[in-house]
Amino acid sequence: MTNSYELFLFLKEKNLLENSPLHWWPNYGTFETVVGAILTQNTKWTNVEKSLQNLHQYNLISLETLSHAHLPLLIQAITPSGFKNQKATRLKVLCQNIQHTFGDFETFQEEVSRTWLLKQKGIGEETADAILCYACKKEEMIVDKYTQKLLHSFGFEFESYEELKQWCEYGINENFDKIIQLYGYEITLNQLYCRFHGKIVEFMKQNPRV
Repeated sequence: MTNSYELFLFLKEKNLLENSPLHWWPNYGTFETVVGAILTQNTKWTNVEKSLQNLHQYNLISLETLSHAHLPLLIQAITPSGFKNQKATRLKVLCQNIQHTFGDFETFQEEVSRTWLLKQKGIGEETADAILCYACKKEEMIVDKYTQKLLHSFGFEFESYEELKQWCEYGINENFDKIIQLYGYEITLNQLYCRFHGKIVEFMKQNPRV
């Protein structure tokens, strides 16, 4: 294993996303993905799903409704995700800032930058990239603890999130033409990053002792 293209080939052979959506993350390209990216911090996705169900039940799943949400009700809705008070406050403030800066979600999708997201309280590099990739359809690779742990098992060590991200992106970009030939149809770089990240997560879930 010398680069991320070889890692991608290793994972692709295992058909890890057979029963997953095209872009792996549920409700790709919607505002719900922004909410999910915040809620999934420090918890399991199964807990996030419970919170999202509650938000749907309370009709609190849009940018507009979350911006004006009654905080105690929002806290109650997202309790399954943990850190409920902190996440509820940060989610509401984020929604208000999105409306103030961009007006609506569609403009946010088109115009938001990584720099703007990283200035928002509670959004770190991984969450920012998840929002950019899965909600805004941008060409940003997400790397997480699963990615770090998998590469550590192959003998790689990285000093920072950015260094790990660049390593993952470089091999994919350098071999993008070869990857398109593997698929046999046009696949965007954004879709490829989505599926690459998804393959890593699903592999690590199936192989927790790696």
